[in-house]
Amino acid sequence: MNKMISAIIHKRPHFLVVALLIQIISLMAIGFLVITQSFIELSVFEWSITQSLLAGFLAYHLCMPKWWVLIHLGFMPLVIITLALNISPLWYLFLFICLMLVYGKTYKTRVPLYLSSQQVNKVLKSRLPKRKHFSFLDLGSGCGGLISRLAKAHKNGLFYGIEAAPIPFLISKLRNIFASSSCKISWGDFWQQDFSQYDVVYAYLSPVPMETLWHKARKEMRPGSLLISNTFQIPGVAPDEIIELNDFSNSTLYLWKIKM
Repeated sequence: MNKMISAIIHKRPHFLVVALLIQIISLMAIGFLVITQSFIELSVFEWSITQSLLAGFLAYHLCMPKWWVLIHLGFMPLVIITLALNISPLWYLFLFICLMLVYGKTYKTRVPLYLSSQQVNKVLKSRLPKRKHFSFLDLGSGCGGLISRLAKAHKNGLFYGIEAAPIPFLISKLRNIFASSSCKISWGDFWQQDFSQYDVVYAYLSPVPMETLWHKARKEMRPGSLLISNTFQIPGVAPDEIIELNDFSNSTLYLWKIKM
């Protein structure tokens, strides 16, 4: 069973396919056990806990991220609990739509919604040029708070944000409706954006896309421009500068100066 899952994972399928496969296999294993034995008598909820432990074990054994192990541990028991509560399916649809509006295509990008702290804003203010004209791009700009604050402090800069989740994009547009023309929020996919137009590119993403981001930055960004990542490092690439922040998540800024 583990060899079959490992073979599929080595082919690098979508992570949701792997998660679904783990759930199906653990359900089949527990179902087979329920049908073929008669000496273990458990309730439906107790069997769901057994299934979740098996799914969590498989996820851990296959080195899935820690949060996915927790999801597998809680998924089936929560399904049984919600079914027992007899909640209208419309509520699940409503919750699903709300999550999609807030987080967008997180299931595809594997980049959740992160909001940069005030401490990040203070550090970036001190690192950006004081007199020289420059352009700044925030990848996945969320609710637009970071670039709106930076635009107010740096009149010599042009600040751009790209966001693909509907609700954060709407909030950022409303937030900057009366802002100066130096701060612009766009709807779209930042992977389609040409990084060569910007002097500073800021990212607060997740561990998953960092290697791909580095390849894009090296290919498109001009020599001397700056790539900044909040919290997440680029695998195998030492940053030129590391700034530890004393904020609520004890995050760290990693800075890479693009070379020839």
